[in-house]
Amino acid sequence: MPYRPALPASAPAAMRCLTAAVLAIFIAGCAVGPDYQRPATAVPASYKEAPDGWKVAQPADQTDRGAWWTIYNDTRLDELEAQLNQSNQSIAQFAAAYRQARALVGEARAAYFPVIGTSASASRAGTGAGNRSTSSSSFGQQGSVNNQFSLALDASWEPDLWGSVSRTVAGQKAGQQGAAADLANARLSAQATLAQSYFQLRSLDAQQKLLDETVAAYQQSLKLTQNQYAQGIVARSDVIQAQTQLQSAQASAIDNGVARAQFEHAIAVLVGEPASTFSIPPIPLDATPPTVPVQMPSAILERRPDIASAERKAAAANEQIGIEMAAYFPTLTLSAQGGFESSVLSQLLRAPSRFWTLGPDIAATLFDGGLRAARTEAARAAYDQNVATYRQTVLTAFQDVEDNLASLRILEKEIVVQQQAVESAQQALAIINNQYKAGTVAFINVLTAQTTAFTAQQKLANIAGQRIVSSVGLVKALGGGWDVAQMDRETGGVEAPAPASGPAQTASR
Repeated sequence: MPYRPALPASAPAAMRCLTAAVLAIFIAGCAVGPDYQRPATAVPASYKEAPDGWKVAQPADQTDRGAWWTIYNDTRLDELEAQLNQSNQSIAQFAAAYRQARALVGEARAAYFPVIGTSASASRAGTGAGNRSTSSSSFGQQGSVNNQFSLALDASWEPDLWGSVSRTVAGQKAGQQGAAADLANARLSAQATLAQSYFQLRSLDAQQKLLDETVAAYQQSLKLTQNQYAQGIVARSDVIQAQTQLQSAQASAIDNGVARAQFEHAIAVLVGEPASTFSIPPIPLDATPPTVPVQMPSAILERRPDIASAERKAAAANEQIGIEMAAYFPTLTLSAQGGFESSVLSQLLRAPSRFWTLGPDIAATLFDGGLRAARTEAARAAYDQNVATYRQTVLTAFQDVEDNLASLRILEKEIVVQQQAVESAQQALAIINNQYKAGTVAFINVLTAQTTAFTAQQKLANIAGQRIVSSVGLVKALGGGWDVAQMDRETGGVEAPAPASGPAQTASR
């Protein structure tokens, strides 16, 4: 049966005293500092710019919309968004920041528990005969050699008397949730930027198609004018004017390629590919913006990750006030150590070689030149700053929604009028072309009619592109497919919390 050395008679009494002290600590312990409450903000009852035809989201619409970009029914966009979620480096940066914030929560929680360590040592020391006292001369002229062996176990614990540890943990949890919201906001911003860049590129493809058709029409016009000049019907100036108009259209068609290339390169960066090896085939935009369900204004506080991030930063700043206030109070450290110590290795683990110590340590700062007061005031100021940032973020979010609602409402009306303008311009051009062929009008009238028709068609293409880009902006302004509950999601992957997936929900008008 293994040998277990008995503790001295004084040990149980010391343990009883320590137990009583720990119980007293838990009874008396309390967290100092203000308890956090979400700052109040002014939330309107409805949106000013919400047109009559828009449907307010119902409870079923509030479910996770997941892959919101699928409402556009564009397979190429779906592929690009999937690639972005896996390869975008900005998202990867925020994912790493989230993992760091999650690790800091574990670091803060460790302060709840005691620190336990062990140590072992062996030493051999010798002294010469000249260092010995006269009383030990019986040993002769030979020096002495001493061995020392020890094996010890020690533990220390600082109870959370004033809530400093609990507030640190709460602050780090808020920081983790804020990092999760930052990650979601970075992902949503990248997804929306990709969708808007993609639709702008397709809008340029539509304009390129229009320019190519215009160049072909101008070439026919130039050929007609050259034939009439050869027959002596028109002057040389008509031919030169037709050539100038054709060359201007050709230059515009070439210039359109510059803007398209830049959007294509921007998309390549978003999806994590080198611009040199990335390309998207021309696909003229012909899509109609889908209807996006509009949540009530109060839901924006739960659906926008940037708002959630700002609110969590305010919560973390509030906990810091309590941490600084706890520094005014004394700290208590409980420590214990026990083990064996002997000059003979074979006797190290025997009862006579044992030793132990047990006792509390109380420390308090009596004077610090105003350091704690300054730190507490700085923490309060930091909290006020974060509250102001939160409220400003909420105001900006409402502005963002109103801007995109107004844009969609106005563009919807404008595109109807512009379509009528295109039809009128094309009719006028057909009439003037016939009059020019009959010799009843000058060529300058044809040039004017052609320019008017082209400008009207180009503006129509621009409006169509603006509408679908604004619809993406509205989805982003409403929080995409994100919800505040996702801040608490715990996963072990790089993508934590993972992007939501699932069918997008739409609403009818």
